[in-house]
Amino acid sequence: MKKNILEYKGYHTTVEFDAETYMLRGKIEGINDFVNFESDDPRMIEQEFHKAVDDYLLFCQEVGKEPDKEYKGTFNIRIQPALHKKLAFLALKNGESLNTTVEKAIQAYVEGGKVTSTELQQTIRILSVALATQRIYNKEFSMQIAPESKIIPFEGYTTSNIKMSYQESRSN
Repeated sequence: MKKNILEYKGYHTTVEFDAETYMLRGKIEGINDFVNFESDDPRMIEQEFHKAVDDYLLFCQEVGKEPDKEYKGTFNIRIQPALHKKLAFLALKNGESLNTTVEKAIQAYVEGGKVTSTELQQTIRILSVALATQRIYNKEFSMQIAPESKIIPFEGYTTSNIKMSYQESRSN
């Protein structure tokens, strides 16, 4: 069974049924221009969508207009002032823009809290340096690692036999 969301040449639509006229209708989503299509035959609705996209692209070419791209990455949101303040302070604390902080939060939400490969590699590098540094300090100064650092020192290792794993849990 096909869903009522169609994609063609990077454009998307949702097909809706008009019970008054017994027509299937849709419009290209995520662009500023209004491009719609319809059909009374469910087997033809996808072709009508394809024709609408092709006609739109041809029209833009003929008039010398750059076709709108779907979801340019800019949108406005309205949130509670207290949350806005918390985000702004978090961005300031992390030395990044508010947009970057919001983008990271949205990405974590959309990806289900998954940690990217780059973030994981960076964490492993930091832990490797911390472990190597701690080994030197332990030998020279008998300094102990604070328990909240979650770095567990162990003796008799070389860099070739270190095996690290990383697991992050996020609460919603």
